[in-house]
Amino acid sequence: MSNQVNRREELEQNLRSVQQRITRSDVTLIVVTKTYPVSDVQILKELGVENFGENRNEEGDVKSVLVPAIWHYQGEIQSRKLPLIAQWANVIHSLDELSHAKKLSSVLTKDLDVFIQLSLDGDPDRGGVSRENLPHLAQEISALAGINILGLMCVLPLGVEAKVGFAEVAEIHRGFQRDFPNATKLSAGMSGDFEIAIDFGATHIRVGSQILGPRSAHG
Repeated sequence: MSNQVNRREELEQNLRSVQQRITRSDVTLIVVTKTYPVSDVQILKELGVENFGENRNEEGDVKSVLVPAIWHYQGEIQSRKLPLIAQWANVIHSLDELSHAKKLSSVLTKDLDVFIQLSLDGDPDRGGVSRENLPHLAQEISALAGINILGLMCVLPLGVEAKVGFAEVAEIHRGFQRDFPNATKLSAGMSGDFEIAIDFGATHIRVGSQILGPRSAHG
């Protein structure tokens, strides 16, 4: 019991610390719980967290049943798992292919919010669509039934200074909104750089280790 009490105190302290560093009231904090036990998710829900993020369908499927909340999928998309992801995820952050969007649209039983993942460097390992191809992809996706484009998501390339990277992302997002005025959201920033992302207009930040502690300690 004492371990559970200590864990609750640790999570509460870390959560409050992160919340105090969020400088705008319109920012949605998504606590990324991949590899952490469902007991941590339950504690955080009791502490008032409403949004959780997962990178793997299997974890999201299990945890979303046990902890009702707004669940975000932000991992790499595998086509064969899309029907499963669509069953539990309320929001998908990593959509970057028209074929995936079409498959999603065909299996949806309810409307689904998505972010289109932007790539600044074209690295296929990190996913995302290039700035040049973004408008065409978004136009195609916006025509599909059941899919609502919230805005853009971006993970900065390795080695790019956060201020430089997020300034470019913000510029691209401003241009994107001219063509898609309802796509006002920007999912950018993680544990190490979320404050800078917020300064450049991020509306959704994805924070894991700053709240839950080192991932290696939990498997």
